[in-house]
Formats: sequence, C-alpha cells, structure tokens
Amino acid sequence: MHAVLIVDDHPEIRHLLRIAVGKEVTLLEAEDGPGALAQVERHHPSVVFLDVMMPGPMDGFQVLQAIRADPANRQTIVALITARSQVADHDKALACGANAYFTKPFSPFKVGKWLQEHLGRP
Repeated sequence: MHAVLIVDDHPEIRHLLRIAVGKEVTLLEAEDGPGALAQVERHHPSVVFLDVMMPGPMDGFQVLQAIRADPANRQTIVALITARSQVADHDKALACGANAYFTKPFSPFKVGKWLQEHLGRP
C-alpha cells in the first residue's frame, strides 16, 4: 500500500486532500516543514502534497529541496498545493523538482485523478 503525506497548516485543506486521496492509501499528515521532513524520513511516502506557505522555519520550496537532496527520497512524487498562483512560483516549483503544482482553491476530483494516474491505479 502506498503512503501519501499531506502537509498543510490548515486543517480544512488537509481534510479536502484526505477526501481527494481516498482510502486506498496510508495517510500521513504534517502541519509544517520540520514535521513533513520527519514524516518523510520515517515513512518514505510515495507521494507528498505540500503547501508552499507554512508557519515555522521552512516553506514548501525548502521542504521540496530537502526531499530532493536526499537520495533515498528522490523518487518521491511531490505536488505543491498553494494559494500562490504567480508564474514565477510555478516555475520555481518545477525548478526545485515538483511533479505538479495545484493552486487553491483546487478541485479534489482533479487532485484525486492526478494521484491515481501517478500511482498507476485506474
């Protein structure tokens, strides 16, 4: 079973992502960058849904860079989900190694479909 990590400081966003992800995966959650990296190190999730703007010492771009810097996690699929819709942010996400960039408000159906495609499920 695949593990999916949802990282967002807003409980309502995590709830929407839980709905989008479904029940066929092991769900993990974190509220900030250090919590996200602890979950990644402990569980090596297949997919990480990562907010860009979070409280604390790390933003989503920094978390993404840390994930990509660790050879054990380079194959982890990372989708940024953020309110930042500027082209520069989208380009930065791709340059840092993001596999996808969803802007809030997002469609849970679209996110769920994207996840199914990336996990190889119909």
